[in-house]
Amino acid sequence: MPRWADENVLVGFDTADDAGVYKLTPELALVQTVDFFTPIVDDPYTFGAIAAANSLSDVYAMGGRPISALSILAYPAQGDLTDLEQILKGGAEKMHEAACSIVGGHSIADDEIKFGYAVTGTVHPGRIKANASARPGDAIVFTKRVGTGVIATALKRGWAAEEHVEESIRSMLTLNRRACEEMLRFDVHGCTDVSGFGLIGHAREMALASNVTLEIDVDQVRWLPGALDYARRGAIAGGLNNNREFASCVVESVRELPRETEDLLYDPQTSGGLLITLPETDAAALERSSGEAYRIGRVLARGPKAIRLI
Repeated sequence: MPRWADENVLVGFDTADDAGVYKLTPELALVQTVDFFTPIVDDPYTFGAIAAANSLSDVYAMGGRPISALSILAYPAQGDLTDLEQILKGGAEKMHEAACSIVGGHSIADDEIKFGYAVTGTVHPGRIKANASARPGDAIVFTKRVGTGVIATALKRGWAAEEHVEESIRSMLTLNRRACEEMLRFDVHGCTDVSGFGLIGHAREMALASNVTLEIDVDQVRWLPGALDYARRGAIAGGLNNNREFASCVVESVRELPRETEDLLYDPQTSGGLLITLPETDAAALERSSGEAYRIGRVLARGPKAIRLI
């Protein structure tokens, strides 16, 4: 894409970061992002709420506070208006939970339902948490479990147990707001959220942007209940294979991993957690204070590959 110099663009698309950041004043910058997708659960209200949580996540990943949103909707011209009402209501109530005002939007007629938001937030220009700032010696901390993609695929195939679906939905509905507030108490260097490119895909972006190697201890990564079993049975979404094809070239593994474990590392997540790098002492304090954050590895000086699995 063409590039034009603008000193006020503090974060653009060059490093594949979660959102763009534009400076308004020395004390204030805008964080801007957009995200929308097709339904991943059966209940329209829940779908709308998950879409909202997912759209908000990129602002939190930059260390920002969401303030306003524009809805993006594609819906069948002859579609059920009750379902549409529930989608919009679910999204609106999740935005209200985030204290983010919906100020408008746009819709088109489309046979395939799609829904999400363009979200604007604010951040101090000196407190942006970018994916290009990880440093050798940092600990790597993650804030959610992995496996929403395989569970959604298992649900479509009629395999998923109700309790596993409920736990996955609970995770997707959880805003990264508290995780953001907690991390901002510490000396965080780098941050990104884990969504459609999976844990490996987003770790790849951070490693390349920061010119480091991320060493991930696979045994420390936490999976959603049922995720390993569904992956073992072959509940693999097309996006997972796309992620592997795209990112595996920058990955080295010091041991052979079970196929289902490797699959989950590439599993596309919806409304996933924050992947954070920060000094070891701060990481330990974040783990204690958060209750959900947990360590999964460390940042190394750049080696032969961007990702090292141990």
